[in-house]
Amino acid sequence: MASKNSLSLIKRNVDNHVGERVVLKANKGRKRISIREGVIEKTYPSIFVVRIDSDVTEDAGRAVSYSYCDILTNSIEVYLHKDNMKIGCM
Repeated sequence: MASKNSLSLIKRNVDNHVGERVVLKANKGRKRISIREGVIEKTYPSIFVVRIDSDVTEDAGRAVSYSYCDILTNSIEVYLHKDNMKIGCM
C-alpha cells in the first residue's frame, strides 16, 4: 500500500510545476501507450488537471485529469517538456 507521505511528495512535486509544459506517457493497457503534450493547469487534493494543447490530435484543447496515485503506480509518466525531467517520487 502506498504511504501517505509518498503521495504528498508527488503532489508537492506536481504543485511546483503548475503552468509548465509537460509530456504525458499513459499506459492504456495491452501494450498501448498514449503520448500527449500539455500544460499543468491546476492541482487539487486528489487529482491534477492537464490542458492538452497538441494541434495534431483530436484531443487538442481538452482538459484531462489524473490522480497522484497514477504517477505512483506508473500508470502515467509525466516529464517536463523543457529538460525531460520526470515528475514524481524522487
